[in-house]
Amino acid sequence: MGKRIVVGVAGGIAAYKACSLIRLFTEAGHQVRVIPTESALNFVGAATFEALSGQPVQTGVFADVPEVAHVRLGQQADLVVVAPATADLLARAAAGRADDLLTATLLTAHAPVLFAPAMHTEMWLHPATVENVATLRRRGAVVLDPAAGRLTGTDSGPGRLPEPEEIAALAGLLLDRADALPRDLTGRKILITAGGTREPLDPVRFIGNRSSGKQGYAVARVAAQRGAEVTLIGANTRALADPAGVEMVRVGSAAELAETVAKRTPEADALVMAAAVADFRPTRVAGAKMKKGADSEPSAIELVRNDDVLATAVADRADGRLPRLSAIVGFAAETGDAAGDVLFHGRAKLRRKGCDLLVVNAVGDGKAFEVDHNAGWLLAADGSESVLEQGSKTLMASRIVDAMVGLLRA
Repeated sequence: MGKRIVVGVAGGIAAYKACSLIRLFTEAGHQVRVIPTESALNFVGAATFEALSGQPVQTGVFADVPEVAHVRLGQQADLVVVAPATADLLARAAAGRADDLLTATLLTAHAPVLFAPAMHTEMWLHPATVENVATLRRRGAVVLDPAAGRLTGTDSGPGRLPEPEEIAALAGLLLDRADALPRDLTGRKILITAGGTREPLDPVRFIGNRSSGKQGYAVARVAAQRGAEVTLIGANTRALADPAGVEMVRVGSAAELAETVAKRTPEADALVMAAAVADFRPTRVAGAKMKKGADSEPSAIELVRNDDVLATAVADRADGRLPRLSAIVGFAAETGDAAGDVLFHGRAKLRRKGCDLLVVNAVGDGKAFEVDHNAGWLLAADGSESVLEQGSKTLMASRIVDAMVGLLRA
């Protein structure tokens, strides 16, 4: 069922991206009311916001006086999202100002409030902004960490508005779980793998799998917005937008992924192995494209087993080589067979791998791979099991991060 979402738009160049965010909300069936500041209308006109939302647009507290809009909009909202949230808007919100319709709405909102900052790097790092962000977070608002990248002009750095798809995913998470993004991972370093490895046969062909990387990216996104310092190792995931506030490392094959994980795990507090790593690779890689009818045409493809990255990390920790690593989370994409069902194979894999947590997914027929939703089970080394109900991959990521936080605290 659709929710009532207020989208606040402050006066920054990134205001144009709010149009895509509004579209995402309305296409998901939500009722959207846009409240721009007067400055925002210098970048995007009221007619555009009205056309996209199907609702009237006002900026002042004296608009629609009989309906007491400056109070009712906040009271009735299921979620308030401010994107972009400029340095000025954050300052006014932290000070409790109510000098326009947007800031008045923020003061009357009972629902979760999500700020998506966008500003130049110097403004984001200024002590005044840092203090304002801390104040808003302390009061219960969610203030996203911005992305890093190209800003206005030739400037580049942290302060870029996260992509509308990312803001929409996190907003949807707050609609599902209002308490899903606490800042409880500050100071923690999390290493996450995502995507599917490719094992080359020749310069053109490879052996791969159907993993898109969406679940691993969702875990990285949630962990970063809960305060963690996240490094995301993406295996063939260039089709996905980088999560805001995350360090990206690109790999292709299982060997490259294993090498990168080995280099990065000594500094990590937690390892989340969401990537689908190929179990086997060809023993021989042709230097030129194999052609039909040519001498290079293979009669068979001989395979050799790849190193088990997850099991190696577990063994290295047991041997004392990874004293900092407090949580190891594995993933198992399973299908049932004559030996047992998905959960049977998941339990066996947990015993075999020895990790702290194992996320088990049933795959096939539109399940898990290449879709935006997921379901499964979360198995723990202590024998406890919980069902991960069907929902968005961002919602599942929040449940996984909850369990990981429990291990880190322990």
